Amino acid sequence: MGGGGAAPGAAIMAAMTGTGTGAARELRAEAVVDAPAAHVWALLTDFAQMASWSPETVRMVPLKPGGLRVGQWYLGINRRKAVVWPTRSVVAEVLPGRRLVWDTPSSGARWIWEFEPDPGDPRRTRVVHRRPVPRALSLGSRIVAPLLLGGTDGHADELEAGMATTVAGLKAAAEA
Repeated sequence: MGGGGAAPGAAIMAAMTGTGTGAARELRAEAVVDAPAAHVWALLTDFAQMASWSPETVRMVPLKPGGLRVGQWYLGINRRKAVVWPTRSVVAEVLPGRRLVWDTPSSGARWIWEFEPDPGDPRRTRVVHRRPVPRALSLGSRIVAPLLLGGTDGHADELEAGMATTVAGLKAAAEA
């Protein structure tokens, strides 16, 4: 995964750069990947692989015909320890090789993936994964997280660490 001689956990934690406080803060993880954006994009948008990188995602399944496109719905199956729950996400933006955005109405979150070629080396790509909450966490999230997920702030911390793990997994796959 890179990172010199540092422990893998240290590299993951260093990649977390979210801002603000509380569960609705913007969560963020990023990495520079030694691969072109088109290759990284192809891996990211093969959602069958997402579960191998993400500690919370079990599976993502399209719910409408037509493939990855604005308006497509995905069923996400998620887990935290013994708790498993579904989410429905709606693709909001697709700019191949540059940006992928989906909204998850059940939580109020927006999930953003952004790719930028390294200006000094187009064979390298800066990957940024963000999770803002544009309005507010949903009522469901505010009820379920304290009961089943360790609290809203605690779950947000886990999500941000999981985002860093996911970015690190994508990086490792792209550089393999």
